[in-house]
Amino acid sequence: MAAYLIFDVEIHDAAEYGKFMAAVKPAIEAAGGRYLVRGGEHKVLEGDWRPSRLVLFEFPSMQAAEDFYNGPAYQGMRPIRLSSSTARALVLVEGAQAAATPLPSSAPGASHRLDETGHPP
Repeated sequence: MAAYLIFDVEIHDAAEYGKFMAAVKPAIEAAGGRYLVRGGEHKVLEGDWRPSRLVLFEFPSMQAAEDFYNGPAYQGMRPIRLSSSTARALVLVEGAQAAATPLPSSAPGASHRLDETGHPP
């Protein structure tokens, strides 16, 4: 099951952080990961969280993401990231399992109610 790494980062030294970004991308891809969001515009709709720069990665599994994070490639680059930025949050979350039941029909009169497991009653 896919896993997602959410990274809220505040960059202090753009030139140095740029070196980190150039080096980390191939390492992420080698671990089966990919960028889904990379510092785009964002808006907080609820809550007190005030992200600086958001990055979202997708990995094939929690284990693949942890292996990347703890592995020699990333750990070798991590000092560059630490010296040029501050991680405000780095969160790994497991993705939702694909529903085995098809979504309810959108035909007129069809029921759109779901039970507590997210399936039609």
